[in-house]
Amino acid sequence: QVQLVESGGGSVQAGGSLRLSCAASGISGTSHCWGWFRQTPGKEREGVASLYTGVTASTYYDDSVKGRFTISQDGVNNTLYLQMNSLKPEDTAMYYCAVEGPLAGSATYCYTRFQRHKGDWGQGTQVTVSS
Repeated sequence: QVQLVESGGGSVQAGGSLRLSCAASGISGTSHCWGWFRQTPGKEREGVASLYTGVTASTYYDDSVKGRFTISQDGVNNTLYLQMNSLKPEDTAMYYCAVEGPLAGSATYCYTRFQRHKGDWGQGTQVTVSS
């Protein structure tokens, strides 16, 4: 059974940085989709970034975070990270990590899978950015 536990959220001023972590257990095999999504009250969950760990590893970022956020994964510890720099008040949300696989694909494919709520999801960690 896959379990995901997010951590690293908190409150920060605009322009600051945070690093989110997602510790995964129950993962077997290689070539997985990993992703970060976020949600604010009353809105749909939206994608932030995705990562594919297959033979042809790749990453994908939503335009709203491109150049500011970096997704990465520690394959030894099965931990997913999201380094968030130059944070803006509009980045305020509950952040969720997700994983699916093993499967063949790409980071873009992973992103679309998570948009359709596929895979396993964590409980979320809150990020609040004040102006």
